[in-house]
Amino acid sequence: MKLLAAVAQTASVLLDTPATVENAIALMARAAGEGVQLLVFPEAYIGGYPKGADFHIYIGARTPMGRAEYKRYFDAAVDLDGPEIAALAQAAVQHKLYVVVGIIEREGGTLYCTVVYLGPEGVLGKHRKLMPTALERLVWGFGDGSTLQAVDTPWGKLGAVICWENYMPALRMAMYQQRVAIYCAPTADDRDSWAATMTHIAMEGRCFVLSACQHVRRSQFPDDRLHNAIEGGPDSVLMRGGGLIVDPLGRVLAGPVYNEDALIKAELDLSVIPAAQMDFDPVGHYARPDVFSLHVNTAPQRAVVLGNGPVSGVDHG
Repeated sequence: MKLLAAVAQTASVLLDTPATVENAIALMARAAGEGVQLLVFPEAYIGGYPKGADFHIYIGARTPMGRAEYKRYFDAAVDLDGPEIAALAQAAVQHKLYVVVGIIEREGGTLYCTVVYLGPEGVLGKHRKLMPTALERLVWGFGDGSTLQAVDTPWGKLGAVICWENYMPALRMAMYQQRVAIYCAPTADDRDSWAATMTHIAMEGRCFVLSACQHVRRSQFPDDRLHNAIEGGPDSVLMRGGGLIVDPLGRVLAGPVYNEDALIKAELDLSVIPAAQMDFDPVGHYARPDVFSLHVNTAPQRAVVLGNGPVSGVDHG
């Protein structure tokens, strides 16, 4: 079984979510017109990854200016049941396209870096980033194990692991245990070392890996509404892309592509997966469960439980 997959390497219209959604829908139409069946967008594409923003934060202090900037970023985020996701889901249905798209999800007073899975049936599921990195923790909340579930496609399980979550070995094992065939890695990491990480994961998980990163120039960052601590002129690059597609034997099928917008495409031959597992299956014949084991808590974590729920606020089941 084969499919044509693609990685969308492009930039958000930061702080203009309707324009970003419009661009995403146009890219979905273009990809479908070129025969693409699965399309992966970068981390935080809807809502924006504000590379260089510092929100004027200091240890032990916040500023009114920083709070105002955060409010603008908060307003650009989306609700999972809001019109933006509905419009993207409708486009996925229209084009009979599977889509993995990074969003900034708003729930109550917290933002989450989330991936949404879309398909011909509409919204299929989501994954919230478990561990925001460094200053991301200022503006994003922590996900929990309840959104680690991969989703079904005609080609097998589809999963997403966001940016530096890919450096969490236990999280990778949780994905491999679900027999993820198509492992998506939306990211903001555009360094040379990222391609090596993607190749390692493809070989380790015996899965196809599709990584998507934005290509953003300083001129596309709204400095007048959001302070940027990175020096440089309008033509300087904030994120240079680096999207790529790797097969289960570590062969790079497409990319990495740098310093340009691109639709990076490759045909995925799913028969490569069982052939590659002949000599290595990380959760099967190579796992050694007599020596190593991993427990994954998939219960949603709640701060308050009303009624007769557990006092700890953790669902057990």
